[in-house]
Amino acid sequence: MSIDRFILRKLYDCQEVTTRRNLLKLFQIRIQRAQLAEERHYGLQ
Repeated sequence: MSIDRFILRKLYDCQEVTTRRNLLKLFQIRIQRAQLAEERHYGLQ
């Protein structure tokens, strides 16, 4: 299972607000890094 799927699964199951907030932050960071890598790869930056 990929880390992204793991985070999404934990978000779905998690009830604790603080943990959900941290998982969301982690997922946002992963999305931002992926976007930057894609921009660098295609020379969009």
